[in-house]
Amino acid sequence: MFSPGRYVRRVSTGFTSQIPVRGRGARSNTSGRYESQAREAFDDGWTLEDPEPQQLQTSVQPEAARVIISHNDSPDVGFSASINPYRGCEHGCIYCYARPAHAYMGLSPGLDFESKLFFKPQAAKLLEAELSKPRYRPQLIHIGGNTDPYQPQERTLRITRGVIEVLLRFRHAFSVITKSALIVRDLDLLAEAAKDDLVRVAISITSLDRRLARSMEPRAATPEKRIDAVRRLTAAGVPVTVMFAPCIPGLNDHEMEAVLERAAQAGASGAGYVALRLPLEIKDLFREWLESDHPDRARRVMSLVRQIRGGKDYDAEWGSRMKGQGPIADLMAKRFAAAKKRYGLDQGWGELDLGKFRVPPKPGDQMDLFGSGG
Repeated sequence: MFSPGRYVRRVSTGFTSQIPVRGRGARSNTSGRYESQAREAFDDGWTLEDPEPQQLQTSVQPEAARVIISHNDSPDVGFSASINPYRGCEHGCIYCYARPAHAYMGLSPGLDFESKLFFKPQAAKLLEAELSKPRYRPQLIHIGGNTDPYQPQERTLRITRGVIEVLLRFRHAFSVITKSALIVRDLDLLAEAAKDDLVRVAISITSLDRRLARSMEPRAATPEKRIDAVRRLTAAGVPVTVMFAPCIPGLNDHEMEAVLERAAQAGASGAGYVALRLPLEIKDLFREWLESDHPDRARRVMSLVRQIRGGKDYDAEWGSRMKGQGPIADLMAKRFAAAKKRYGLDQGWGELDLGKFRVPPKPGDQMDLFGSGG
């Protein structure tokens, strides 16, 4: 039978076909809000039987960035300077708040977001140039505030590692957030930075249920691998906070305490959470995914989401957009605070050392101190 949640509308040479897509988060590829023509999936009546599931190939293109440090003035994100080595994310998390940004590229926040990726090949060089400017003043730099810096392509492109190498050479404080176990590849750099109080890491763990995690975050590391990453990082002296984000009422909120307990057992020292956010195109993508993967809970989940958002799918008001409001949001906050205290995860983020920042000498600088005489 035709299942609209599993199909994407593909338009080419004047006709439309319906194909099932395997291993992706979004269930459609509707046009971005800036495109002049809109496309959406529909059943044309020609589907006689379920076709064989197909793989959607990932493409990766370089992006010619002029600067690498982005700045924001949001009062509720916890940082004002950030670096995003990638645009788009192959993890395919259905709830990802970065999806709408793909519309600026003339692409869909749906399947395009997780299959048409961009990377910044000059990230390390751009960062070195920015940090070397005489007027530069150090502040915490957050890596991965938009899309995951350790998504699968990083395994070969190594853009994030190059950025961390520069930060370490400049003795610059930074933080990293990821839901990938690939971060342990860079344990040598992170452990060295931790010795000088220059780094903290946040690992996002949204569920311990492997099937639910696979559904929400199809190409991210399994929950057990993320727990193991927490264990290995903390064993090497790297401070780790676990992020239960997003917390989705009626879907994964019941796992809050269990996730924090496992993270604490693995050595995490802090915890944070964010209530599900559904701005712009994400609300339709999320509802479509719910109907496809969790039809028995879809209506209840959306009802609870609206109850923490003042009757709407989303409320972008600063101060409440991260946690929601109302009785259900209040209960969520109380449960989280109690679990943090119970498992010793209320130690706080801790301040990193900005005073160690130094612009390293360039080749030849050291020789100038001795002159050219003999």
